[in-house]
Amino acid sequence: MKRTREEVDATLQIAKLNAAELLPAVHCLGFGPRASGAGGGDFCLLELEPALCQQLEAGHSLVIRGDKDEQAVLCSQDKTYDLKIADTSNMLLFIPGCKTPDQLKMEETHSDIIHTEIFGFSNNYWELRRCRPKLKKLKKLLMENTYEGPDTQKEKDSTHSKYTTEDLLNQIQASEEEIMARLQVLNACEIGGYWRILEFDYEMKLLNHITQLVDSESWSFSRVPLNTCLQELGPLEPEEMIEHCLECYGKKYIEEGEVYFELSADKICRATAQMLLQNAVKFNLTEFQEVWQQSVPEGMITSLDQLKGLALVDRHSRPEIIFLLKVDDLPEDNQERFNSLFSLREKWTEEDIAPYIQDLCGEKQTIGALLTKYSRSSMQNGVKVYNSRRPIS
Repeated sequence: MKRTREEVDATLQIAKLNAAELLPAVHCLGFGPRASGAGGGDFCLLELEPALCQQLEAGHSLVIRGDKDEQAVLCSQDKTYDLKIADTSNMLLFIPGCKTPDQLKMEETHSDIIHTEIFGFSNNYWELRRCRPKLKKLKKLLMENTYEGPDTQKEKDSTHSKYTTEDLLNQIQASEEEIMARLQVLNACEIGGYWRILEFDYEMKLLNHITQLVDSESWSFSRVPLNTCLQELGPLEPEEMIEHCLECYGKKYIEEGEVYFELSADKICRATAQMLLQNAVKFNLTEFQEVWQQSVPEGMITSLDQLKGLALVDRHSRPEIIFLLKVDDLPEDNQERFNSLFSLREKWTEEDIAPYIQDLCGEKQTIGALLTKYSRSSMQNGVKVYNSRRPIS
């Protein structure tokens, strides 16, 4: 049954409401035969911040990503959000075409009665919380089939797994921009439409070709010409691999129409250190520093600061030692990361632990805040150190 104006006025009188203080239009709500709850799976409510609403209104997409064993995330073009269900004590009604008081004020309305059908209802909605992209799986997938060069048996064998951009978007819980940025950090390249990580030994072989050419031509590391490199090294390796290596270890610029690269001493020294450390469980620090300096191209100066997040020095052992510890190999979850670090070493200085937790910091989070939450501090020989808040088995 539909309400009449007299019934509406009578209801207002019983509720002791002054009709003059209200808008003249009245919404009479009723549950239609199609009305169903959000729990039924037909639909759900999603609360969006204004920036995401604008993206949707502009025609962009929001994508929910995650395998069956993963907590779902929602991704925009450049950000990742956790999806959390929020319950509300107020019932939320879905009313197609419903006009808000502000919209009604803008219209010339008389004492109209608007009969509106409730399409559905819900006592909860999905809310979004900005989170770090879950990118550890990206490296794991690409490491299944590293690229060792064009003529290897592995490249002739089609059974090895390979991933296109679309494959990665379907499997990695991160936005497209975050995935692309991570691929660049991993020095990945697209070969035949598939993203690949170069086998480290092959990458070092390419780098060695380039540094030897720079030395033989007496070029400055800040001015390495691309075309000459491709001409000289093209017979040895594919030109696209030579250029990719230059992009990984240098910065491209154009001068008088010619493309040049400024090679990074820090990146080359870091890669050389990894090559030396990956074959040794532990390395005498003094001996390592001597061998390392001798192994880098002439004119480059090695420094332990170049190895942050790659190698760890143990100053308490005698003699002092250094060993490989890559931040990429540590767990992605905050608590698991700290558990892993504290199982490796009971007490850490902030200087030592910072490179291994820097990537855990959120938009407004600091290393100090992370240490306060996941560790206890104490003084040891006048130096502040951090240890676990919980027992480590």
